[in-house]
Amino acid sequence: MKTIVAAACAFLAVLGAASSAARADDFPCVSTTFNLLSPNDKVCISDFDDPEVPGVTCFISQARKGGWGQPFGLNEDPSNFSVSCRQLGPITADISKLPTKEEAFTEKTSIFFKRTRIYRIPDVKRNTIIYLAVSSKLINGSPANAISVVPIMPWPK
Repeated sequence: MKTIVAAACAFLAVLGAASSAARADDFPCVSTTFNLLSPNDKVCISDFDDPEVPGVTCFISQARKGGWGQPFGLNEDPSNFSVSCRQLGPITADISKLPTKEEAFTEKTSIFFKRTRIYRIPDVKRNTIIYLAVSSKLINGSPANAISVVPIMPWPK
């Protein structure tokens, strides 16, 4: 029994260490439909600070399906989202040393297999960082996506 508990703890520790993606803060959601007897469809907004590029914050809005599956996490949310990233402080990270593509944020959007992922792609030539949001579940052969670009600017002291 002790070895099973130890193995489970080790597995969870590895999962936690392997996940360098950011954690989001949630804002209140806005209802988009009215359902008389079940939760409404809505659009929710979250923000996260890029863990590898301090000074950059991204905001993501995502559609959430209502109905009785919503409170239990059983709904598959539609792949409708938008991302907007901004420089909100000094950026001291050397973008030339960042990986050419790295996941900065991920959020589950269904109980099985579907996620919204935001990738950080540095553009060293233009001194910018591109944030690409995609749905990990393909829709008709092409994933839903959104993009935001953060030009790195000097920050007043």
